Amino acid sequence: MERDLQHEEMIAEGRGESEARDRTPEPCRRMASVGEIMKPGIARIAMVFVILIAVVGLVPGRCLPGERLDFDHPGTFSIVAYDSTTGELGVAVQSKAFAVGAAVPHAEPGVGAIATQAQTNLSYGPEGIALLGMGIPVDKVVEILTSKDENAEVRQLGIVDAHGHAACYTGEMCTGWAGHIVGPHYAVQGNILANENVVREMARAFERAGGTLAERLLAALQAGQRAGGDQRGQQSAALLVVKEGFTRFVDLRVDDHETPIDELERLFRLHERGYESIMRIRSGKECLEGGFAEKAEREFEYALAIVEKYPDDAELQNNTAWALATGDVLLDDALRLAERAVELAPDKGHIWDTLGEAHFRRGELAQAIRAQEKAVELSPETELFRERLEEWRAIARDR
Repeated sequence: MERDLQHEEMIAEGRGESEARDRTPEPCRRMASVGEIMKPGIARIAMVFVILIAVVGLVPGRCLPGERLDFDHPGTFSIVAYDSTTGELGVAVQSKAFAVGAAVPHAEPGVGAIATQAQTNLSYGPEGIALLGMGIPVDKVVEILTSKDENAEVRQLGIVDAHGHAACYTGEMCTGWAGHIVGPHYAVQGNILANENVVREMARAFERAGGTLAERLLAALQAGQRAGGDQRGQQSAALLVVKEGFTRFVDLRVDDHETPIDELERLFRLHERGYESIMRIRSGKECLEGGFAEKAEREFEYALAIVEKYPDDAELQNNTAWALATGDVLLDDALRLAERAVELAPDKGHIWDTLGEAHFRRGELAQAIRAQEKAVELSPETELFRERLEEWRAIARDR
């Protein structure tokens, strides 16, 4: 895990990761043409300060005091990040520009994630992913992409690879307040921002937030907006998360909205309630089969946490119970959720069918038959329920 020097020193002193997180890396920036805009003596002091910044490992970004904002150039703030516990990679972005999700975020499972912005060079996305896939380090990828771009001075770029190594680039001619922060397993970058607190608060929020990678990315966007966000306002936002086995684990976009981050969160909650718990159970089972018990445990933990967020959603309880039962994992939880679903919707045959399946997988044949009889009673037209009931009755007779 790459960390800035402050993080490493605090951990070495025994103060631990939690306290280190309270010391978010400072935004990286460079004062262009210092000699032209300051008196010589002040300029020398400023240059010494810049050198000191370079010595402690900050990657230079940019901020031009008093610079005229060019509102014709799309500005944005974004974060790219990696979750070492699940292998997920993601990008979250907001901009006062239409359909930012069509241009900025790029990611590939097991390879990396990229945000390309300012005067966006779309080729940075696929070309950068290809370079990361060849095993080229993130710093070198940034160098390769920008060195061959004759307009690199108006580009901004954030990269994280599938090992959590991150890097950023902010061109000399990016407008407004423009800069970035590189932290452990993430990079935050922005241009035409209200102030440097935008990227600082995004980094702090990401490090302190709990939950899944998507939830932490959204927390970073909200923090950036609260700190001032894009100077021009809000219009679009996007969230992209990928992981092994899912080319697009989360892929949500808000192209035109007065409060796009809030709308993005609303869409994410719909995604979460509709699909994510089942997808995580599937992923967890695959991790178990592959011998990755720790990752499997985290996936199951996230799946159950989603269900507990919406305890009155009968279909969510039912679908999650079915996924657990048919996956032969966490059968106690499968039964608990199936019973809750029956309490919430006792008149639904398919929910009784799930309860029957949970009992059957636990070896509780008599309870399974009783539940399945109820399923058939409520949904006599469903032949599958009837077939399952006859199968279980046959098993009981043979015992």
